[in-house]
Amino acid sequence: MAGFDKRVSTYAEALDGLQDGMTVLAGGFGLCGIPENLIAEIKRKGTRDLTVVSNNCGVDGFGLGVLLEDRQIRKMIASYVGENGLFEKQLLDGELEVELTPQGTLAEKMRAGGAGIPAFYTATGYGTPIAEGKDVREFNGRPHILEHAITGDFAIVKGWKADRYGNVIYRHTAQNFNPLAAAAGKITVVEVEEIVEPGEIDPTQIHTPGIYVDRIICGTFEKRIEKRTVRS
Repeated sequence: MAGFDKRVSTYAEALDGLQDGMTVLAGGFGLCGIPENLIAEIKRKGTRDLTVVSNNCGVDGFGLGVLLEDRQIRKMIASYVGENGLFEKQLLDGELEVELTPQGTLAEKMRAGGAGIPAFYTATGYGTPIAEGKDVREFNGRPHILEHAITGDFAIVKGWKADRYGNVIYRHTAQNFNPLAAAAGKITVVEVEEIVEPGEIDPTQIHTPGIYVDRIICGTFEKRIEKRTVRS
């Protein structure tokens, strides 16, 4: 069963084959459940001209935000970008192409990509700039716009626990965009906090089956808090 073993021992091996100009799907929401070490490896590799698809682009100096420092991201497809000053500057200076997408639509684009569905209609965004140039059809008396699915050359994902066959469990809020990204990547790499033997994970608790996963690596994580709030 050695061929089913998805484990790799280094982050360089985890992202072997990532090249300039590729599309990368990244799980996470804010700084919750982000594949922070895989992002750091992309920065170390210096891969450029990337199209990155994620809910947001991290913050200044952490998460996907570090890839903006050397202008490694050419285009960002996201739903929320309000926490990153460098992102704002590059956008306004015309150095970064940005495609803003409603959050639920972005989630469905990735889910559809993983399910092999090329496009779908949604009412979200109709009558706004999001709908400009898109096909419109009426369903049940309500206009809907055509949205296309998203897939990626690589998907980088943060899990909690996995077995060496690549079956993954996400912890709490990390079940955000991670399962969607995992299914929609041609090569899916998952970093986790613990790798166990097959059979140690209850099959009914698996969130991403190993069939979607190409590489698993065990790492340690900073888990930075985006906005710390305390009582006075």
